[in-house]
Amino acid sequence: MTAVAHEPTTPAEGLLDIFLSLDTPEGFRAELIEGEIVVTPPPDGEHEHFITRLAKQVIRRSRTDMDFSGNKGLELRCAAACPKDHVIPDGTFAPAHLDLYRDADPWMPSDDVAMVLEVTSTKPRRDREAKRHGYARAGIPLYLLVDRDASSVTLFSAPEHEDYRQLCTVPFGKPLALPEPFAFELETTDLL
Repeated sequence: MTAVAHEPTTPAEGLLDIFLSLDTPEGFRAELIEGEIVVTPPPDGEHEHFITRLAKQVIRRSRTDMDFSGNKGLELRCAAACPKDHVIPDGTFAPAHLDLYRDADPWMPSDDVAMVLEVTSTKPRRDREAKRHGYARAGIPLYLLVDRDASSVTLFSAPEHEDYRQLCTVPFGKPLALPEPFAFELETTDLL
């Protein structure tokens, strides 16, 4: 029996097929964000330092036991005319009792994700806007953005439609209150 190749019926399906067939070089990250394929090189040391420092705090200090992934691909709802966004947040947190990552496909739904973490890189606008809108559309309750250019940390919460209704920004060195299920003050002194 011969397999019949799937023919995309819409431009969005065609773009998604192209994206899913990419052979990205090792260490590079490919994402599909608002109908655009984005390939990024490996991050610098400062970027990884920020992720490590914050992830350790969240895992150690959260009221709810949290699992963390630094490379989990998420499928997010997108605007009507484009395929679902396929993003790889710098950090994804989910309640440990859900064991969300164990049997997950490479691109899993974001339904039970409690918080995503992004650290700005060479194109900070994507983290500040496009990814923020994607996470809000997907209903991810919390989005933690470390903005290296602004030397600040912002927590976006209360997602509604295309954006978050609430945000709280603190400069590096000031604590930032994380709500349930985390329920602690995130220290940002290590980011100075």
